[in-house]
Amino acid sequence: MGKNRPIKFRILELFLDGEGHWNYEIVSKIQEEYDMKSAYGRDSINFDIIELASGGMLKDVEQKVDEKGIYKKDFLLHKYVITDFGKVRGSDACIRYV
Repeated sequence: MGKNRPIKFRILELFLDGEGHWNYEIVSKIQEEYDMKSAYGRDSINFDIIELASGGMLKDVEQKVDEKGIYKKDFLLHKYVITDFGKVRGSDACIRYV
């Protein structure tokens, strides 16, 4: 999978299971699929998630401080779900439900 499509499309595809996902879970999966293992890659992917949320395609439903350093110690972690708008935009981009 992965590298065959733009990262933001792949992020939306991962959310199409209808479940909530923490940003670090999605970032980790994308880093692996796209071979983006650097801190810069990590932060770029997280920024893509933020852009999808600010565009109304993902909704932030929970937050917690990263006390264990799962993503970045003492940073705020976010849990997102896909919105109806995100599903429509995903469908427009030919992304299929998982």
